[in-house]
Amino acid sequence: MGDLFLVRHGETEWSRSGRHTGATDVPLTETGRAEARRLVPLIRSHRIGAAFVSPMQRARETAELIGVHDARIDVDLREWDYGGYEGVTTPEIQRTRPDWFLFTDGVVPGPPEHPGETPEQVGERADRVLAKADAALANTEGVVLLVAHGHFLRVLTARRLGLPPSAGALFQLATGTLCRLGTEHGRPVIAGWNVRPPS
Repeated sequence: MGDLFLVRHGETEWSRSGRHTGATDVPLTETGRAEARRLVPLIRSHRIGAAFVSPMQRARETAELIGVHDARIDVDLREWDYGGYEGVTTPEIQRTRPDWFLFTDGVVPGPPEHPGETPEQVGERADRVLAKADAALANTEGVVLLVAHGHFLRVLTARRLGLPPSAGALFQLATGTLCRLGTEHGRPVIAGWNVRPPS
């Protein structure tokens, strides 16, 4: 089995301020664009066999800036649906729910078009993405690249390692970074995490 490259999109105003950004289609900041451009040497040094990107503009622009112009848009790569917590920071939520933790507690319901997701529902989407990535890996000699969002990619990593979706909490993921999921002795491993070239 080949390697999966995961790229979290560059910084946005909402990621900088800690606001949960699921369905809100905010653009990259100039810092976020610079973060993406710094990844180009890391991406160019590998053959990309297939690439998939979230439909959100912050992910699509990141893919373009790292030089991946033919990524397939995949709605399963979208960020966690935060429901009623969209645009709200963790400290704000914890004013009324002091022990709240996204990866175990999920979110409160939102409007009908964005009702929110449980950790298990996000895990189901991650499993679908991994199935598509594995199919692509079976038909290419290069790596498969996924350009998406922080919380979703953390859950996807947990699922790749055979862990429950809640274990995504163990993998802090910065904006504008590259992660590599590979194998050792036939078992999935993290081969690189939060990689960013020196600025």
